[in-house]
Amino acid sequence: MISTTPALATERLTLRPWRVDDAQSAVDVFGHAEVTRWLSPDMDRVPDLAAMRLLLQQWIAEDARLAAPAGRWAIERNADGRVVGGALLLPLPPGNEDLEIGWQLHPDCWGNGYASEATYALATWAFSQDVQEIFAVVRPGNARAATTVRHNGMHWVGETTKYFDIDLQVFRLRMADLDLAAPEGHHPPNLSHD
Repeated sequence: MISTTPALATERLTLRPWRVDDAQSAVDVFGHAEVTRWLSPDMDRVPDLAAMRLLLQQWIAEDARLAAPAGRWAIERNADGRVVGGALLLPLPPGNEDLEIGWQLHPDCWGNGYASEATYALATWAFSQDVQEIFAVVRPGNARAATTVRHNGMHWVGETTKYFDIDLQVFRLRMADLDLAAPEGHHPPNLSHD
């Protein structure tokens, strides 16, 4: 199956479907305990290149079965073509009714506004597909993620154990909130089906 996940371009980033040959860049991100500590129990640290290749193959196969706008993206920096992280729009368990937005960046890329830029691109894509709201789930104690989602116009909804049977803070974004949170000078992403 071929991925229906579109490439999304911003001023500094290209969000594109993952490829198996991204394994080294991906393990550089998902092999970092600093990145994956907040993803457990849904995802643990990827131990090596072979495990990352297998995981990428699984993601690619799953993405081919997901209905738009759901999917997973590699975040590639336009200036040098480096894959600096990953982003996702995925149905949340157990009912797959709510759509989660998320991102993971290599620690040396934190603090550059890439998470905000990727979030804006993904949210704009989701809302163009008749999605009314998207959610971010944040582990208590992950102050960096909570700050980022608030910066992106997301509103705290409450706490729940509904999604992964662990305590999570839930943030919601609607289209009107996205417009208010758009980075200065930021334009909607270019959507292409590469």
